[in-house]
Amino acid sequence: MRKSSLVSILLLAALARAEDKKADRYPAMAPAEQYRMASAQDEISLARSAAPSSISADAEVLVLGKRGYEVGVKGKNGFVCLVQRSWTAGFDDPEFWNPKLRAPNCMNPPAVRSVLPQYLKRTESVLAGATKEQLVEQARAAFASHSFGPPEPGSFSFMLSSRGYLSDQSAGPWLPHVMLFVPHGQAATWGAGLDGSPVLGADSGQNEPTVLFIPVRRWSDGTPAPPPPEQHQHKP
Repeated sequence: MRKSSLVSILLLAALARAEDKKADRYPAMAPAEQYRMASAQDEISLARSAAPSSISADAEVLVLGKRGYEVGVKGKNGFVCLVQRSWTAGFDDPEFWNPKLRAPNCMNPPAVRSVLPQYLKRTESVLAGATKEQLVEQARAAFASHSFGPPEPGSFSFMLSSRGYLSDQSAGPWLPHVMLFVPHGQAATWGAGLDGSPVLGADSGQNEPTVLFIPVRRWSDGTPAPPPPEQHQHKP
């Protein structure tokens, strides 16, 4: 499996293209406006589609502003939903700068406290003009100074939207799945990526949490989803 990083986002893109050895198709950031959605309401609706309405209806919702994510709707249950852009992928992901990527994600309170700040800071840096090399150095410095640390126990998120676009290969939402955020080096503990295991993923870089993916059977609206590819199905 290709090593993936933070959501995000797009972490998932790395799994969907695990065997893709092509050079970067998006070598530089596109104009910032290409990463924006038509309206804040469109973005709020897409963000909420990441999780069942029983969760997302009371979640805080973030939208992408000029300098970073801003609160579009205040929440009541501690969850935070947002639409991740391509730069939350692993630094070696060939779609790191793909302006088409839209990844609805809804994080639980432990992930909001320990993982979300890393997404938000990276987004602020991107919109301020940081290069990928500068983003890598910022992440390294943040972990060295303990500004960022490993995910809190129980850090988790929903990515159940049928409306996202997670990679050019999937050309859409891939599969509904939940994500577990765990400290670096713990992929083997979860049996991630092994033949027949329902848990997908691999250890990330030293300066990023490991993200594990578990495909599920239904989208957030309750409609059935396609089964994972045969090699990803659990064998009894």
